Amino acid sequence: MICADLHFHTYYSPDASTRPKTIVERLDQNPTVKALAITDHNTTEGYEQVRKLAEPYEDIIIIPGVEISAEEGEIILLGITELPPKPWKTKNLTDYAHKNNALAVAPHPYRGLGLKDQTLNLNIDAIEILNAITSPELNRKAEQLARTQGLPGVSGSDVHAVGDPWNVYSEIDAEPEVNEILEAIRKGRVRVFQMDKSIRF
Repeated sequence: MICADLHFHTYYSPDASTRPKTIVERLDQNPTVKALAITDHNTTEGYEQVRKLAEPYEDIIIIPGVEISAEEGEIILLGITELPPKPWKTKNLTDYAHKNNALAVAPHPYRGLGLKDQTLNLNIDAIEILNAITSPELNRKAEQLARTQGLPGVSGSDVHAVGDPWNVYSEIDAEPEVNEILEAIRKGRVRVFQMDKSIRF
């Protein structure tokens, strides 16, 4: 069983300030979460830096990812290390993900630049139903959307800066290997949790 945070930003995102070294240090200290998806906005540079720094830690898994600003709204691709070609339309992005054995996830669908009800017409693999910086009302709405579509629900802290809450995670029934984790999510072997005590990153 793997406990993973599937939505995390480094200072390679223009709106974030978390340092890759700090991320690895805090992940090492976290008693629960040992897998982390780096999902910077429109770049995979942060993932590469965190992955390199995490290599000495045998129990830490860094999942490659990116949060793309598509024309229709934001979409997370998990399992890719290179940016997809433009134009960044959601259909192109989901096709790219599936051709590369990656996942297309709708983050915080009802907050900010989320895809909202457009996900009904997209080939999405999972929906983020628990986002640490999204209101409970909008998280519940996302959960209902996932149920309506019969899609797995995942969670992410969406950390951007030191001091942000780091209190949600996805429990995934998988071996500690990136492709196994992605396949387990695809098959719905995932549950979301909120920690009883909020940790500040």
